[in-house]
Amino acid sequence: MATTESNPDQPDSTPSGPDAATAGADFVVVANRLPVNKKVTADGTVEWTRAPGGLVTALAPIFDKTPGAWVGWTGSADSTDDPHVEGIDIRAVPLSSAEVEDYYEGFSNSTLWPLYHDGLVKPEYRADWWDVYVEVNRRFARAASEAAAPGATVWVQDYQLQLVPALLRELRPDLKIGFFLHIPFPPYELFSQLPWRREILTGLLGADLIGFHLPGGAQNFLTLARRILGLPVSSAPVGVRTDFGTVDLGERTVRVGAFPISIDSAGVAAQAASSSVQERAAALRAELGNPRHLLLGVDRLDYTKGIDVRIESLERIFAAGRLNPADTVLVQLASPSRENVESYARLRDTVERTVSHINGTYGTVGSPPVRYLLQPVPRDELLAYFVAADAALVTPWRDGMNLVTKEYVACRPDLGGALVLSEFTGAAMELHEAYLMNPYDADSTDDAVVAAVTDPPEERRRRMAILRDQVMNNDVDQWARSFLDALTGE
Repeated sequence: MATTESNPDQPDSTPSGPDAATAGADFVVVANRLPVNKKVTADGTVEWTRAPGGLVTALAPIFDKTPGAWVGWTGSADSTDDPHVEGIDIRAVPLSSAEVEDYYEGFSNSTLWPLYHDGLVKPEYRADWWDVYVEVNRRFARAASEAAAPGATVWVQDYQLQLVPALLRELRPDLKIGFFLHIPFPPYELFSQLPWRREILTGLLGADLIGFHLPGGAQNFLTLARRILGLPVSSAPVGVRTDFGTVDLGERTVRVGAFPISIDSAGVAAQAASSSVQERAAALRAELGNPRHLLLGVDRLDYTKGIDVRIESLERIFAAGRLNPADTVLVQLASPSRENVESYARLRDTVERTVSHINGTYGTVGSPPVRYLLQPVPRDELLAYFVAADAALVTPWRDGMNLVTKEYVACRPDLGGALVLSEFTGAAMELHEAYLMNPYDADSTDDAVVAAVTDPPEERRRRMAILRDQVMNNDVDQWARSFLDALTGE
């Protein structure tokens, strides 16, 4: 690569150029996790099935039409599993317990994650974590090289693997390489804190196309390529899916664009409309005492998600008498996340103390106003909550997109419900008719929550109709097709 920075650690000299690729897939996805679920039956037999995640759903039509491979980690440390699922050539990348600690919990989630989320928690910069991050990225790149046919398209996913594009290009210059970042990308003032800022940028520039959720993320990257690496970049504004910035490397040009991710809108809507989900939604309201206002939060227990924002807002609203705790219920579904990371443990303590205080102050023995579940919820149950809720509260301090917003809207063909949405989510760029709020402004937050459940029904329906039009006409298939069409030039 013709840049002002050498590549981050040269890959090893194992022969693996295009002449070595005598077989392989024409389409390869490289992601931290494999799209598989493991089940051990009573007789000890191991069964593997496709995981139901959004990325798997987005790419399933491609894998159904053309042979494809998926490179990733099983999710279990020190695992020797060799998963197999129908329709995808699974290539497992093993990680030791020490590598999970340093590459995943360390550099990925204690350095990059907080840095890319506006430094909400102070990032930790440790050279030993960085060294393991480089080594694991090298391993993923080698696995992708071995999985890809000559001239294949390889799509690398997310912040855990930002060095893979350059490392893979060194191994396989014949490949068409794309990279997509699923979280925010920070501005110069934040990113420049990173001691390995040049190496990360150079790693990403191994791709032919780099995608972000929002034009702002793409513009941040272009600014960094110019200011930190001294590279020529286009000054044209970046649009959504069609207008791209460029970085000139001399021997080739890297395109940089915005591709807002979405959901399987029609699939979610159909599942939510099933009689079992509809009946469960009615049962949930009954179990909760048929409250006048049913509020819902659905999140990983992560400090970026603003669970504390909505719970503290509810406490202020009750104290001011703006909503009656006797007929208002907030259900907060929180999936445990990264519990070995200190900042996550602190958040859990804060949330649980606040919930206890609200219930102790405003609840009764049989009717606490906040119902807090720290556990995964089955898919049908989650959709039933979406159907039942009068308002979904999505209040992150910072979020790349947030697909809970779109799932909630897809579940409401009745045009019931309302969406309270942080301005600091990627979704806010598309869902303008939500009740937008600033999580740093208590009055803005409180006003949005109250309005979402007390505005006239016709105003709530007007807003939901516009939101549904946006979500149902911009689904995850469009996201995948638009990125891959831009990458392959179709």
